[in-house]
Parts: sequence; C-alpha cells; structure tokens
Amino acid sequence: MGAYATVGAIDADRSHAFYDAVLATIGWSSHAQFPGWRGYSEGGAGDGFVLWVCLPFDKAPATAGNGSMIGFFAASHEQVDAFYAAALAHGGSDEGPAGPRPQYSAHWYAGYVRDPAGNKLAVVCHAPG
Repeated sequence: MGAYATVGAIDADRSHAFYDAVLATIGWSSHAQFPGWRGYSEGGAGDGFVLWVCLPFDKAPATAGNGSMIGFFAASHEQVDAFYAAALAHGGSDEGPAGPRPQYSAHWYAGYVRDPAGNKLAVVCHAPG
C-alpha cells in the first residue's frame, strides 16, 4: 500500500454517498469497501494516494481535525467548480467558494468545503483558466 489518509465518518452511508459524488467530479472512485469503510483512489484503481472514509476504529465519535485538510488536484477550473457544487449538493458545507486565489499564485483556482462529518477538503487547479 502507498500513501493514504483517513477521515472519520459519523454516518458511513451519508459520508460514502458524499465522497462517491464529489470525488467522481475529478475522476476518483471507490476501489475497496467493507462495513463502515470505503477506499477511494484516482480511477478507482487503488494505486497512488488513497483516501479512506471510515467509522472510527475505537468506536468513539468522529471529529474533524483542527487545521487538518486534504487537498485534491483537479485538471481544470470546471472540475473545481463541479467538485465544489457536488459537495454542497451532497451535504457538505462551504469553506470558501470555487474561484481564483491570486494571493497564493496567479493560476491558483480552488474551492474549500467540509464533508458531512466536518472534515475539510480543498480542490485545486493550478493552471490558467
């Protein structure tokens, strides 16, 4: 297994539905699942970086890390817009609308959301629009 991250889910079904819809906008899909857990990767291949969305192993309530954020790269501004819109449509909340972020770079285009459990996500395209 390569590099991976996990985010906690409060309601696994709701979180999995959120990630199924949101990650599809950038070409990611689930490649593995078992009760309370689902693994996501680019193209659903299970290669490269993997995101696991899961109920906490210790059975305590899932909480979002303060200062923690997982960033995903998008191929276009349109993918950033679609990711952001899908997140809001599937129970996520706004942490910064999709758009240019010239304070980071002339070509930085990003959106920031929280998933249904409060985990912060970014989607970024670093290319001219």
